[in-house]
Order: sequence, then structure tokens, then C-alpha cells
Amino acid sequence: MTEQHSNAASAVLSQAVIDRILPANLSIAAIEQRYPARNLPAGAEVTRVAPSPTGFLHIGTMYVALISKRLAAQTGGVFCLRIEDTDRKREVAGARELIMSSLHAFGQDYDEGPTLDGEKGAYGPYTQSERQDIYEAYTRALLEKGLAYPCFMTPEEQEEMVAKQQAQKLRPGYYGEWAAWRTKSEADVVAALDAGKPFVIRFRSQGDISKKRVVRDVLRGQRELPENDNDIVIRKRDGLPTYHLAHVVDDHLMGTTTVIRADEWLPSCTLHVQLCEALGFEPFTYGHIAPIQKMDGSSRRKLSKRHDPEANVEFYLSSGYPVEAVIDYLLNQANAAFEEWRRAHPTTPNTEYVFDVTKLPKNAGALLNLVKLDDFSKDTLGHLTPEELYEVVQTWSTAYDAELAAAIAKDVDYTTRVFAIERENAKRKDIAKLADIRDTYGFFFDDLFGHLTDERLDETDIIKIAPEDRAAIAEGFLATYNSADTQDEWFAKVKALGEHLGYTANMKEYRKDPSQFRGSVADVAMVLRVALTGRNRSPNLYEVLHVMGEERMRTRIQRLRTS
Repeated sequence: MTEQHSNAASAVLSQAVIDRILPANLSIAAIEQRYPARNLPAGAEVTRVAPSPTGFLHIGTMYVALISKRLAAQTGGVFCLRIEDTDRKREVAGARELIMSSLHAFGQDYDEGPTLDGEKGAYGPYTQSERQDIYEAYTRALLEKGLAYPCFMTPEEQEEMVAKQQAQKLRPGYYGEWAAWRTKSEADVVAALDAGKPFVIRFRSQGDISKKRVVRDVLRGQRELPENDNDIVIRKRDGLPTYHLAHVVDDHLMGTTTVIRADEWLPSCTLHVQLCEALGFEPFTYGHIAPIQKMDGSSRRKLSKRHDPEANVEFYLSSGYPVEAVIDYLLNQANAAFEEWRRAHPTTPNTEYVFDVTKLPKNAGALLNLVKLDDFSKDTLGHLTPEELYEVVQTWSTAYDAELAAAIAKDVDYTTRVFAIERENAKRKDIAKLADIRDTYGFFFDDLFGHLTDERLDETDIIKIAPEDRAAIAEGFLATYNSADTQDEWFAKVKALGEHLGYTANMKEYRKDPSQFRGSVADVAMVLRVALTGRNRSPNLYEVLHVMGEERMRTRIQRLRTS
């Protein structure tokens, strides 16, 4: 027997005392039989995403889910969802359902895990609070090996311990001489149990902080990290396990091969390898990714769940970013080569991209850049046909903008023709998200445009055009308009009207001496544009006129005659 195991054996509590700490109601052998090795192809990865139900789904968790799902899918493996709900104090009602629906909304459906209708998969339960008997069995096994022990230190005593460590400029933790209950006798344990004192169970670390051990990270390669010597809590006072024990047990039983998680867990990696060894598990491969960050002034910081609305995946849904664009953006954050692939394959589903986990950013976290996301989104929306755009706008607006949904549904053919403007020979790139549709196309719909007032007209560029000139432009335009005119014929009439009223079509002369004219033909066109759209910028005005139809056009231009 090695010295390490000899030390552990000398600390083993008697069976009678262990029975008082944890019941002997489940054997390790029986548990292992319930979770047989998976029958998967060689090289298949089993991955998981394991959020806590503490509120909305964070975009960083979606990022981890995307990476984990791609790893599994590309190797013929399995991707699981596990709900880590052992922190009861922080749990938010409805968060579990929100996690499931959010993953589905972004196309990150999982092969196994909890669903709104129960569970799918043979390796559950997939919710940690439903696995308490399993954790107790493995905790008991550690007690029986002398690799765990009960600790009756009170929260006040722990605070006092940390204060002393800080005063002596020592690292905080429960180790060495500070691990008060590590060396207590069985009699001390029995006395504390008899007194009904609450306790946690701690892992009895065999590590030495002065030594290093090598751990493998799929992103960072071989890493040398200090051994863990901290006797961390593995079972809390409420009977539930901590993350440290729970994830090791779950990932072992579920056959997880690679654990993708935030790099904040990298320092704990040697602890988790220790726990695997203590329980007789093959250690997992880990991949520690830096968290998604944002610029705050001139510095980078972690995306805040509390302060940054874009941390919530619902922000992207409610804003109307196409799911495909968000996933494209996240893939580009994960693999910089994705953008070049996307340019070469503009309409290919992003699931066809061969993802390389080793190319993930290693040192700095992915930087959230909404301008870059807008670019991906414009590309995605720009490649939709008018009919496809109508469908996605109708679906989105039904959920988030009922007034817009009602307006575009009144005449689907008309709406489709509106969305077809300037999509014939070039892809429109002016819509970054579906929330922009109202501003970009809303003027086509009387129910959305009807609140245009003279005050709004006066806020546009036509304020410099005298009211009597506006009226003259309107009267002349309506008198000569013919819907059968070509674009050249139509514009020739606009120029002729302008020149008749003192607005030159010769921009060179106008720029040379503006005082010789009432304005330019561009001003005439602007008057018409604002009357029709309420805006000083719009798609091709000739196309706008033809899609709107003559009746709607005349009603709007007529307002200028009385303004």
C-alpha cells in the first residue's frame, strides 16, 4: 500500500459512523450497470452543455452549446443537455423551460436530456436534483476509502479562518493546518453527530500544492498546473452535491468524452482529475474557453448577465436577428476561418462548415461586436427571396410586433411586392434585423403610415421648400403622372416640372451659383419622396410609386397641396 493510500486508510471512519452520515441504499456496482458504456463509432465524441436554471440563457452558454454540439455531430457522437440545479437559492422559476426553448430556437437541439414532455435518452435523469441518491453513493464510497470526511465547521468559524489567512497574506482555503476537521478523531465526529450539528462532506485531497501535474486541454494542449491540496466541499449542508463532485460523477456515467466549459474552471482542473482518480474514473478531456467579452470604453470586460441586454439570447430573438446569422456570427468567433468559408458559400447551411475546436481563441475571449453581427445578418436577410422574407417577418412580427404583423397580412401579394423592391439584380443589405422592417418598409402600409403629420413633414429636408412650392410641385406632378411611363419618361417629367418652377436640372450650374435658382431637381424629388414615404431616404422612388399604386400615391401627394 502506498503512503498516500495508507494515510487515507488511517482516517477511515467505522461502518457504523458512515451509516449515520449517509445511508447505504445504493451500490456503486448497481449504478454502473444502469449506465453501460456507449456503443459509438471510434472517435465519436460525447459532449454536453450544462446550464444552471438561474434565469435567462446566456449567449456564452449558447456559444458553449454550439461548440459542443458541433464536436458531437461531426464525429457521429452524442450531444446532451444536463440541468445543473444544485444551487437551490439561485434557481428562478421557469428557467428550465426557458433553457430548453432557447436552445431549440437557435437550432441547438440535443440528442439527450430533459424536454418539456419528459426526458429523452437512456443515461438520465438529466437533472442533477433528481440524481441525489447517485451522488450519495459515490460520496459514501469516498468516505469508505478515507478520501472524504464530515466537516462541522460553522460559517462563522470559516469566516474567521479566512480572515486569519488574509491577515497573514496566505492563500484562502481549507488545507493543511487550516483543515480543522481533517484530523479529528472518530469520537469527535460522533460527538458532533450526537449534538445534531450540521455538516458538509469534504474531499480529502492527497495533493501537494508545491508539485505540478500535466493536464491535457483540447484548446491549450498540455498544461502544467499546481496540484490541488484543498479539501473542497463535495456535499453541502442541504444534502446536494457541489459542482465539483456532481459533474465528475455525471460525466463519467453519461460517457462524456470532452467537456467544453469556461476557462474560470481551468485552475480547478487538477482537482477534478483528482476526484476522477479517487473514484476510479478515466479523466475526461477538457476544453477551457475564454468567456465572451465586450468593449467598455477602451478596455475589454466579461459580458455581464446583469447589465448587458445582449447577454440574454432573447435579445437576439426580440430584435429579429435571424437565427442563422447569430450562429454564423458565433461560428466566426470560434473559428476565424468561417467568414472566408461563408463568402465562398453564401447560401450553404452553416452545419456544412467543418468546425475545428483547436482553432478556438485561446488567450482572449470572443469579443461581442454587434456591428459585425449586423453584417452577417444583412447577408442572411439579403439572400432571402421576397416570399421567404415575408414568411420570416410574419413569424417574427406575430411574436414581437402585432401591429406590423396585421399590416403586412392584409394583402400578402402587396407586401411581397414591397419586399421585392431592388431585389431583382442586387441583394439588399439595408436590413440588419427584423426590428428594422417597420422603419424600412412601414411607410408602404397605410395603417403604419397614417400618423404622418404636417409636423413630421416639417422635420424633414423639405422644410427649406416653401409651402407654396410644395403645393405647386404636387399639383404639377399629379397633372402629368402616367403609371405607364418608363422610369426615364417619368424622371423627364419631374425635371421638366422642376425647371418650370425654377428648379434646375443642371447640377453643375446649381453648385456654381445656387442663388440663380429656387433649388435643384433633387429638391423636387425630395418633396415627392417625403410626401410618399415620410422620409428623406428611401428605395428607388420610381419603384416605390409603382408598388404603392396610383390611388395611394395620389392620396399622399395631395396632402402637399393643402400643407
